[in-house]
Amino acid sequence: MKPTRIGIVGIGKIARDQHIPAIVGNDAFTLAAVASRHGTVDGVPNFPTIEAMLEGCGDIDAVAICTPPQVHYAATKLALESGKHVLLEKPPCTSLLQLDNLARLAAQAKRTLYQTWHSRHAHGVAPARQLLRQRKLRGIQVIWKENVRQWHPGQTWIWQAGGFGVLDPGINALSILTEIVAEPFYPRAARLFVPSNCDAPIAADLEFVTDSGVEISAAFDFRHTGVQTWDIDIDTEEGAMKLSAGGGILTIGDDEVPRDPGALNNEYQAIYRDFAGLIARGASEVDARPLKLVADIFLNAKHITVEPFED
Repeated sequence: MKPTRIGIVGIGKIARDQHIPAIVGNDAFTLAAVASRHGTVDGVPNFPTIEAMLEGCGDIDAVAICTPPQVHYAATKLALESGKHVLLEKPPCTSLLQLDNLARLAAQAKRTLYQTWHSRHAHGVAPARQLLRQRKLRGIQVIWKENVRQWHPGQTWIWQAGGFGVLDPGINALSILTEIVAEPFYPRAARLFVPSNCDAPIAADLEFVTDSGVEISAAFDFRHTGVQTWDIDIDTEEGAMKLSAGGGILTIGDDEVPRDPGALNNEYQAIYRDFAGLIARGASEVDARPLKLVADIFLNAKHITVEPFED
């Protein structure tokens, strides 16, 4: 089968570290063009904007949107209206209504919209989900702490309105929780710590509760130094479970579930395998639950001003 010719919009850290290697390693795709205001990629046509890319490379079949979330909607809308399949990075949009409309436009255009949650593809997530369908959940504690200077160096967009702040990585944890927890859960209390010179939070303390009363707590922090921590501790009546390394490692009691070599780096390979399958079936996949939780957090949160952030 002829490979899908794909263009990338936004050549930043995530595109270089994850998307380009995943595309190059997947025979179902060919990287045909890129669009970026600042970055370039050798060996393919480079354009300053998505508009220029769609005009200059009209034969591309699909577009991967890797820009900051504030411009996801406009870029995805344009790509769908131009007849392209779209892979949309997380967070998908800055508005729930925007995401609803993109799903409608994809159906209307009969094109695939794959709104991705890469952490759901981490090696430990699927077996954790299966096991939690067999156990009675008693509580969950999430610790998601990282150094923003390491993972988002110089990225001023993340501190602006619509940039999500610490909820940009935090939504990865929420995407895992909505995948593994069988029943709905909602924010009960939230504290967002916002630097005095920023619009978005640098840390968050969150409390959720399920319909049956199970409590879930989460601590997100961008100020963390040392060992980066992306852990989900799960308490069940049948014993403890733990997802660590952002969902890459599942431990049941004291026993780590075996994993294939390289499994900690397979998330984007899995995303592009799924994207190819969705295109082949003429299907889309959009799950707004993690974004809805972020919106509910902002609705319920107490905002606390903290010291200014200097990159």
